[in-house]
Amino acid sequence: MTTETITADAAGTFKLADLTVNRIGFGAMRLTGSAAFHLGTPSNRERSIAVLHKAIELGVNHIDTAAFYFSQLRSANEIINSALAPYPDDLLIATKVGPYRDYHGEWGTSARPDQLRGHVEENLRQLGRDHLDLVYLRRMRQECVAEHFGALAELREAGLIRHLGLSDVEPRHLAEAQAIAPVVSVENRYGLDSRNPATDEVLRICGEQGIAFVPFYAIAGKRAAQPAADTHDEELLAVARAHDATPAQIRIAWTLHQGPHVLAIPGTGNPAHLTENIAAGALRLTEEEATRLDALRRAAD
Repeated sequence: MTTETITADAAGTFKLADLTVNRIGFGAMRLTGSAAFHLGTPSNRERSIAVLHKAIELGVNHIDTAAFYFSQLRSANEIINSALAPYPDDLLIATKVGPYRDYHGEWGTSARPDQLRGHVEENLRQLGRDHLDLVYLRRMRQECVAEHFGALAELREAGLIRHLGLSDVEPRHLAEAQAIAPVVSVENRYGLDSRNPATDEVLRICGEQGIAFVPFYAIAGKRAAQPAADTHDEELLAVARAHDATPAQIRIAWTLHQGPHVLAIPGTGNPAHLTENIAAGALRLTEEEATRLDALRRAAD
């Protein structure tokens, strides 16, 4: 498909609380280089900055990041700050807190509730902002999210955060958080190669309640953060050929097809891939194609 003139608004928009965003955005994880964060070759900084400039040029107004997105030489938040500050008025930057990495890049235990203010302040410092548009509490296997979410709700009341979200949660966690403060978005792993009944239920609940649902690893295949280039099923390839599109574009189109409240955040450090990802927002699957791909997902169990 022709991609050069297709911008992010081709996917349509969604009103996330008081913020209207295009349904196709950008995930910042790969700006640092390796998908494993601290392993592999760090990114070329100038190229990563060029990707962000191109994203804004193509109408992206929703960027997903985190302070723990860093490699040996690169920090996603620092790159975003360098490339985009002063920020466009319509740009929503979402970040996540909860997971903890030390300065060597090693993962620690989940942050305690009393440590979350420090995590929020670190994101503020790195991004060069006086408030954060949207902060997700990334659940790290906690059975209960109330104490952690309550700590973020206090920071929202203090004006450091505008809106709150949840990541990697089940319906019970969403209900638990909603009893404390409004939840405007949920970010869970979701895609053709990832089926979880609890996440499917979260997707449904979010649609009914007008909450944004933001899948991560939607085009990554079964290997999580790794590309799905070698795991495409023939059915997926056939749909891609019918649209003169790449399999990754069809994965994005299928994701957006799941409901008007679904927001895609494909990430890349490659300007050409960025253009292709955004162009996927213009693809419209037929119901027959969507049904074929749904069957492919069920068969992946």
